[in-house]
Amino acid sequence: MGASAWDYYVPYQPDINAALLELQAKVLADGTYYWAGGGAAFGQAVHEENRPTSMDDLWADETVQSEGTHSILDMERVVSPGERPGFASVEPVTPDEARGCAGTEILTREHAPLIKDLASRRWYGRCAVLHDPDGHPAEIYFFGYSGD
Repeated sequence: MGASAWDYYVPYQPDINAALLELQAKVLADGTYYWAGGGAAFGQAVHEENRPTSMDDLWADETVQSEGTHSILDMERVVSPGERPGFASVEPVTPDEARGCAGTEILTREHAPLIKDLASRRWYGRCAVLHDPDGHPAEIYFFGYSGD
């Protein structure tokens, strides 16, 4: 199938890891990820009545372990500033990257298309705090590629 791009906008909160966990809980509950469990064709889990209801159940599935979910569920955590991102991690956009892509450190939703290419490899995510017109944090934008 190949990797899939994904992106999500969530309300801003200072704890980006907590925002990631809340987003993952919503995606899992909504079934808006790919899953081939229960003998179904690889497709949106929302159409499967017996889809996993917890991250532990989801990742116990061998197909998920090898193919992923092509969603934010494939990410494990947000790395700290200065920490080298690894497999299944989300790295915040740096001020230098924001300036280089969008010409400003104060990103808004309108800048999202300009930074999207910063998620350039598989099984890797990025995130950025997006601001309202007055420059106050309003959203967190999670974006990346995952799945095989």
